[in-house]
Amino acid sequence: MTQQQFEQIDIATILPQQPPFVMIDKLLHFDQTTTVTRFVVRSDNLFVSDGTLNPCALAENIAQTCAARLGYYNVYVLKRGVQLGFIGAIRDMQVHRAPVVGETLVTTIRVKQEVMGLTLVDAAINVGDEVITTAEMKIALSDIEMQPNTAI
Repeated sequence: MTQQQFEQIDIATILPQQPPFVMIDKLLHFDQTTTVTRFVVRSDNLFVSDGTLNPCALAENIAQTCAARLGYYNVYVLKRGVQLGFIGAIRDMQVHRAPVVGETLVTTIRVKQEVMGLTLVDAAINVGDEVITTAEMKIALSDIEMQPNTAI
């Protein structure tokens, strides 16, 4: 699939999170090890205060990029519902600066390891060429499967 084809996917069909708690706008890339998403910081976002996105939202943005990876695989490859996952751990999170309203975040996760329902990823959030956040995140998968567009 090309980037343009990924961008045409309605993010609500591959995420368990639903508005107003969605921290990614588009899936830009998916393969077995790498997933890339885009998110434009808007003033009406729950995590925006005084024109700045709270750093807690950056952890959620990374987690939702992991969710988009799993959701895409479940819905478009396995042809089943979206499997729920939970943040198991966040390590070495470095927030170099908080993004501001109007900036576009491009989040890249790279799978380091997958074992027994746990996925370990390295993540980076960029604004243009600037890396603003890095982290390692562990996602634990549940047996719960949701149909697309079902709120949790």
